[in-house]
Amino acid sequence: MAESEQTPFVRAVRGALMALIPPLLILGAVRILLISAPIWVPLEYRMPGFPPDRYGFSTQDRIRWSAVDIRFLLEDHPISYFDDYILPEGEPMHNARELRHMEDVKRVVEGAEFALYALLGLLAAGFALLARSEGLAQALDALRAGARATWVLMAALALGLAVAFGALFVGFHQLFFDPGTWLFRYSDTFIRLYPERFWRDTFVLTALITALLAGGLYWMAGAAARRWSSSP
Repeated sequence: MAESEQTPFVRAVRGALMALIPPLLILGAVRILLISAPIWVPLEYRMPGFPPDRYGFSTQDRIRWSAVDIRFLLEDHPISYFDDYILPEGEPMHNARELRHMEDVKRVVEGAEFALYALLGLLAAGFALLARSEGLAQALDALRAGARATWVLMAALALGLAVAFGALFVGFHQLFFDPGTWLFRYSDTFIRLYPERFWRDTFVLTALITALLAGGLYWMAGAAARRWSSSP
């Protein structure tokens, strides 16, 4: 059925299906990035031009202490988990302000994981509904349209990262965290482990993985459509 002949309900379902795909793929990319952090974070610290810590952390120090943060985010630990980690100077790894932010980050990570599964469920329901009412080809076409929309969004994000990373970074934190709770001194462990270069590269990786996921979705939907159309 041509799009102009679709009922308003079907167009709404198709539009919702397409709209779900970009945030779903972004959340998927974030989840992949978090789970794979023990692999790519050490590589990030070894990248050419990565800024040294002016207060003395070596690359190995950064790898060691960032692994502590990653385990906290990936595993089920209370905030008292950090009580066992003391810097060589005798100070706690994170001060009270950093610990509060770490709790906030963990809540955002858990919320993102919940949203990922919720969007997957909605996508599956919308796909089934559209396939039943309009046919599998229409439902697969909606997936491909959502993948194309994701590419456009990632291209816009890449441009934003190139010309206004600071504004994007601030906007992200203002959206997900209480005002001022994510600002730290240069001497704080957070800034020493995760300078601006770290976050810029993280955003770039997120955009790249999202675009690759969109490419995979586009290819799989197209392959499924071709196979369906050639079936007797």
